[in-house]
Amino acid sequence: NVTIRNIFYCNTMLQLSQGFLIFNMKMLGLRAIRKEKKLNQLKVAMDLSISREALSHYENGKRNPDIEMLVKMSNYFNVSIDFLIKGEDIIKK
Repeated sequence: NVTIRNIFYCNTMLQLSQGFLIFNMKMLGLRAIRKEKKLNQLKVAMDLSISREALSHYENGKRNPDIEMLVKMSNYFNVSIDFLIKGEDIIKK
């Protein structure tokens, strides 16, 4: 499971400002893993205790999840934060 501590070791370089992510990008992996698991936005949103609209905004890059939500989504889908954001895991050489 991902924890707040190991987010700082995440391969994706995230800029943090007072605990909020300051990037603005579609979370390609979030949508991909949700569809792969055949889950609709409402089901995932309810399980994560957020609105369906918030999840849609995360997927489309209109809103950025905070660190806690990234961890929660990563644990929920059992994928890395890199995957949620980029749609792929980084392989170290």
